[in-house]
Amino acid sequence: MGDESAPRIERGPSGLEWVAYDGDMEVGELSALVRPDGRCFAFLRPGQSPADELLLATAIEDTGHDLHTSLDEFNYLEIEWHNKLGFEVTGQESHYKIGVATAAASLRGAAVPAGLRLVPAAGADERRLRLLDDALRQGMPGMDGWRWDPARFRAETLDSGFFDPALCLVAVDGASGEYAGLVRAWHHPRMSRLSLIGVRPGYLRRGLARAMLAAVLGVLQDRGAPEVVAETADTNTASLALLDSLGARRTGGAVWLVRKRPG
Repeated sequence: MGDESAPRIERGPSGLEWVAYDGDMEVGELSALVRPDGRCFAFLRPGQSPADELLLATAIEDTGHDLHTSLDEFNYLEIEWHNKLGFEVTGQESHYKIGVATAAASLRGAAVPAGLRLVPAAGADERRLRLLDDALRQGMPGMDGWRWDPARFRAETLDSGFFDPALCLVAVDGASGEYAGLVRAWHHPRMSRLSLIGVRPGYLRRGLARAMLAAVLGVLQDRGAPEVVAETADTNTASLALLDSLGARRTGGAVWLVRKRPG
């Protein structure tokens, strides 16, 4: 016979949310998201509910995934609580703000390397663009194995309400036609964000990343954006060096954690 005092767990309609009830009262909630790299990110309702352990165990059983999450680096109580629930720290990322005018000035004269040109992603071949995005993420800490589903890629990029063709550029090799690099930023009146910048291995150390950044920062400056935010893993030395060269200032960070499936 089961423990009648244990919370009752009900699964939400999306299949990736679970709610704990004590009688008719909600006492805990967990929502999850499976990323294109197969990692399942789970987020507990803040408040350290006694039902959290049961919610996590149920989510692991239902999804068959390890459960990943991220927490603000200064949220010591939640980090400690997740440690008690079996989560282990796997890494950390830092968050930055970049002054658009200052960074654009520092990149003035950053030319696209000879033989390459920048084209709006909206005019690129969608399949090749998606595969480029996948390939660039393989070298980013915590994103190995990333594979976009075609429909999800379109929904979260080209069809997004915040997508701006002038802020998503592909570097194309004029001789081979190969897609050599990608930069993508999002502009919103309250916050602009640099979400991805990457260069294929054969085109590194030629100034392409700086040229792509100069292009999107120039657009953001024209749009009146004072700052743009960015995040990077603390082990991504190339990104950290680039941000430092732009005068970016660290504003905080997040801790990555995982609770693994039993066995």
